[in-house]
Amino acid sequence: MTDALPPVLYLSHGAPPLLDDELWMGQLSAWAESLSRPSGILIVSAHWETAPISITSTAAATPLIYDFGGFAPRFYNMKYETPDAGWLGDAVAGLMPDGEAVHRHATRGLDHGAWVPLRVMFPEADIPVVQLSMPTHDPVRLMELGRRLAPLREIGVLIIGSGFMTHGLPFIRDWRVDAAAPSWSAEFDAWAAEALDGGDVETLIRYRELAPGMPYAHPTVEHFTPLFVSLGAASSAEQQAQTVIDGYFMGLAKRSLQLV
Repeated sequence: MTDALPPVLYLSHGAPPLLDDELWMGQLSAWAESLSRPSGILIVSAHWETAPISITSTAAATPLIYDFGGFAPRFYNMKYETPDAGWLGDAVAGLMPDGEAVHRHATRGLDHGAWVPLRVMFPEADIPVVQLSMPTHDPVRLMELGRRLAPLREIGVLIIGSGFMTHGLPFIRDWRVDAAAPSWSAEFDAWAAEALDGGDVETLIRYRELAPGMPYAHPTVEHFTPLFVSLGAASSAEQQAQTVIDGYFMGLAKRSLQLV
């Protein structure tokens, strides 16, 4: 580790077929190689919405959650056996306000919004990982949660919001990996890119009313809102976000960001 704090990431995570996409895997691998090795990883995934705030089991080699259907059998046999993360669970719990206990699951493992991208980025599975539930979709509250988590960066923890920049699955008509982006996906992605490039947090917060392509780009919003945890954990939410990965996968925007 250098003296610099680890960055904060927002990544579009993809379903298990990501693991068959050489381009996307290469992009994620190169991204991880550009980072200093973190002491631990805290990840907030679109696929775990629950309050009160909860964290996954911190025991070593906790089994994964295969929260998907209809894919090749081999995806259900994949493993990602991370080391004990008890110290990280303790650190997360210690950052919550008085009177707001963190529920610590004894057996819940990482869901695919966490383990699919991490399996590509950190394939050795030798870094402690804790997944945090998303207790709300209120952008302001999620940014406050990110600010509470930000001190983890001072002990070398990489904080990741894991979602998908557009996620209008019910409206996809062409399921090819290289399908052209529907207008609702391309327009939302361009709008978000402009706001992120300008550090315009107030516009991002009002995405439901201001963003073109809504509600098709996000008929449910859980894949966009992890972004606000990442913004809150960054040194300044109003900074220009660095786009590390862009483009489309099955027409969905896979824009992924790095903040300092």
